Amino acid sequence: MAPTSHSSTARAILYAFLANFGIAIAKTWAAMVTGSGSMLAEAIHSYADTGNQVLLYLGLTQSQRPPDSKHPLGYGKLSYFWSFIVALLLFSLGGLFSIYEGWHKFNHPEELSQVWIAIVVLVIAILLEAGSLLGCLREIRNVRGDRPFLEWLEHTRNSELVVVLGEDIGAQLGLILALGFLIAASITGDPVYDALGSMCIGVILLVISIFIAWRVKSLLVGRSADPEIQKAIDAIIADEDCIDRVFNTITIQFGPDTMLAAKLKMHQGIDIDAAVAIINTLERKLKERIPNLKWCFIEPDVTD
Repeated sequence: MAPTSHSSTARAILYAFLANFGIAIAKTWAAMVTGSGSMLAEAIHSYADTGNQVLLYLGLTQSQRPPDSKHPLGYGKLSYFWSFIVALLLFSLGGLFSIYEGWHKFNHPEELSQVWIAIVVLVIAILLEAGSLLGCLREIRNVRGDRPFLEWLEHTRNSELVVVLGEDIGAQLGLILALGFLIAASITGDPVYDALGSMCIGVILLVISIFIAWRVKSLLVGRSADPEIQKAIDAIIADEDCIDRVFNTITIQFGPDTMLAAKLKMHQGIDIDAAVAIINTLERKLKERIPNLKWCFIEPDVTD
C-alpha cells in the first residue's frame, strides 16, 4: 500500500467516522421520541460503526510501526487483526442486536408516535451516508487506478477500505429499509412493519459482516501479494540477462508491505562475487520499481 493508498484509507475512515457519529446522535433522539425499533436498531448500528472507524484507524497507524527484534517483519498484519475485530463487532452489536430488537418489538408491539421525526432523520441520514459512501468510492478509485472495481475488490489486500466500503453499503441499505418499513407502519398504523424492518436490517448486517470476516481471514492466515505486484516482480526478474531460469517466487503480504522469496538459476560460469553483485543489483531494482516491497530474499541454485 503506497503512501497515497495510506492517505486514501485514512480519509475514507474519517468520512465514515464523521457521518456515523452525527447520524448516531440523531437516530438516538428520534428513537427516544418515536419509540421505533427500526430507529433504535439503526442508532446502535451507527454507534457500532463509529467505534469501528476508531479501531480501523488504530490498526492503520499501528501497522506502520517499524520492525523490531520481536517482530522482524513488522506490524503490518495488525491492520488485518483490527479489521477482523470490526467484522465481529458488526456481526454482534449490529446484526444480532437488530434482530433481537426486531423480534422483541414483533412480540411486544408498541404504538409509534411522531413518526415524521424519524422519517426526517432517516432522509438526512441517507444523504449523509451517501456522502460517506461516495467519499469511500473516490478513495478506492485513487487506489485501484484503471483496474475494474470488482477485480480490485477480489484481489485487494487493503482490508480497511474493504471494511469501510462494507459498512457504508450496509448502512445505506439499512437506512433505506428502515425508512420504507417506517413509512409502511405509519400508513397502516401497524407497528409490526417497524419490527420487521429492524430484523431485515439485522440480516443485512450479518451478511456483510460474514463477507468482511471471510475476506480478512485469508489475509490474517497469510496471503500472497496482489497479482499485479507478482506479475511486476516476475517481469523484472525475467528481464535480467544473467538469470537462466526462475524456479519459484513466493510473496506474502504484511499489511502495506510485501515480502519476496525467490529461487533462481544463473548462467553457468558466473563466479560467486559476480553472482552476489547481480543479486544485489536485482534486489535494488525490485525495490525501486515496487515501493512496497520491503523484504527481498533471492537464492541462487542449480535445481529446485
